[in-house]
Amino acid sequence: MDNLGVLSLLALTPILVVAILLVGLRWPAKYAMPLGFVAAALIGALVWGMNATTILAATIEGLVIAIGLLYIIFGALLLLQTLTQSGALATIRAGFTKISPDRRVQAIIIGWLFGSFIEGASGFGTPAAVVAPLLLALGFPALAAVLVGMVIQSTPVSFGAAGTPVLTGVGQGLAGSPEVDARMAALGLDQAGYLSLIGLEVAAIHAVAGTLIPLFLVCLVTRFFGENRSFAEGLSIWPFALYAAFAMTVPYVLVAALLGPEFPSLLGGLIGLALVMFTSSRGFLMPKQTWDFPPRERWLDRWVGNIEPDTSVAGARMNTWLAWLPYVLVAGILVLTRTVEPIKEALQGVTVGLSDILGTGISEELEPLYSPGGVFLAVCLITYGLHRMSGRQVGRSLSVSAGQLAGAAVALLFAVPLVRILINSGAEFNTSGLASMPLTLAEGAAAVAGPAWPILAPWIGALGAFVAGSNTVSNLTFALFQFATAENIGAVPETVVATQAVGGAAGNMVTVHNVVAASATVGLLGREGDVIRMTILPTVYYCLMAGGLSFVLIYGVGFNLGTALLVLLLVTLAAVVVGLRRAMPVRT
Repeated sequence: MDNLGVLSLLALTPILVVAILLVGLRWPAKYAMPLGFVAAALIGALVWGMNATTILAATIEGLVIAIGLLYIIFGALLLLQTLTQSGALATIRAGFTKISPDRRVQAIIIGWLFGSFIEGASGFGTPAAVVAPLLLALGFPALAAVLVGMVIQSTPVSFGAAGTPVLTGVGQGLAGSPEVDARMAALGLDQAGYLSLIGLEVAAIHAVAGTLIPLFLVCLVTRFFGENRSFAEGLSIWPFALYAAFAMTVPYVLVAALLGPEFPSLLGGLIGLALVMFTSSRGFLMPKQTWDFPPRERWLDRWVGNIEPDTSVAGARMNTWLAWLPYVLVAGILVLTRTVEPIKEALQGVTVGLSDILGTGISEELEPLYSPGGVFLAVCLITYGLHRMSGRQVGRSLSVSAGQLAGAAVALLFAVPLVRILINSGAEFNTSGLASMPLTLAEGAAAVAGPAWPILAPWIGALGAFVAGSNTVSNLTFALFQFATAENIGAVPETVVATQAVGGAAGNMVTVHNVVAASATVGLLGREGDVIRMTILPTVYYCLMAGGLSFVLIYGVGFNLGTALLVLLLVTLAAVVVGLRRAMPVRT
């Protein structure tokens, strides 16, 4: 078969199967992903001519990768549960109650800054699940608390859980491709250097697009939950919102440039949080008029969940420095093990895995001590002693984390093997002589979209995150497709892959999985549609901005589609701002 259109459609079929089942039929991922895996295996065998041994070897490779990813997820979840059970999280929460009575300020500091830090340390939807109950305890309506938690699932997401979406998502999504290896050789980079290059581009695009996210956040809160239903009341604290944005995004980009893709959200969020809390306590850029929600008796029924606020935030259970110490240890150990070469080499020297699986030449190994999962587990062990946790508290943290991990395990154990079958379907592993499925799909996409592809690239990433509930899985699925499409149209592949990662992060704002998880923490199940209808606006903005920036980075500023898109977007935003300020001037 040599019909490019038909082959592209067949290559896309496993992804379409997953999308239809998850989005159209609303199946859980644990059922949809196995069927997508079966579709990939059947198409690989019947159309691409892959033999059973290669399909099995690719599946085993995917399982090894998935186990490594689950190792990171478990460590991140366990750390969060350890701090919850020890009372450290309640202490951290209590500190936030003293910042400002203004709900807009609270949403930005707790949602944007603290949420970014939690994303950098834990990832996988945990910031929304941490931020939402905290805001509920501070007096936010449950629906507003979930909204805040979801909107901040954007800029920091590409570097969540110590950079997993880039290091594992993009890294494993591109691994094993001769075209990628050739590109790295041409640039004189190894895989770590290449991922750092992509990570820096991801950070740069995010920093521009994410600058307006705190302002979007407060405008949505005041519009949907304020007495006057006004965007302008959120817009009126734009100096503080922009300051808080830059407090995170400036160190975020600098860290990406200096330390690599593991630390931008972790250190950017931490630096921004410390800076803004310090300056806010001294009144810098604080609004002169305090904004609050209407009295509780006037709240709409759909705003309220069935869980009463957690009053444990009212008082600290331990010293603040002791509560924060585990997170500081995570940041310090990660930086130390990534920048001190003797330590780095010693940890990377311990590997487990498989080589030449079933004689196919496919290999995969894990570095358990170097992995962020190992760092998280080590800090958990230290925290058990530091916080003097009882055996019951330790057991509870382990059991809750294991239960949370089980929810993600089935989907990942099929999703990653699915991706590896797609990647390993190339001419060296088939009898048809066809290029691999992602490369075939890329050729078809390039034929349809041509040079305009960078504008569409973030939407593919967002779709992947929406379907899979994960920026990491989106990157695993589409990174090689984006790379190959870029090469086919003569674009810079690193920029297009970076745009994929940015779009995948933006898609987290409307990911049903994360909405459900966050809603459950405030007793608001069944209102997922309300949340998504509110978060779709910043998601669309983010993808439009990322697409325009990607196009301009590749082709330059000029009379072209990317420049026109950016100008149109900025003019539209400016017109909205002017219109709102004229409609309702607000003094702060």
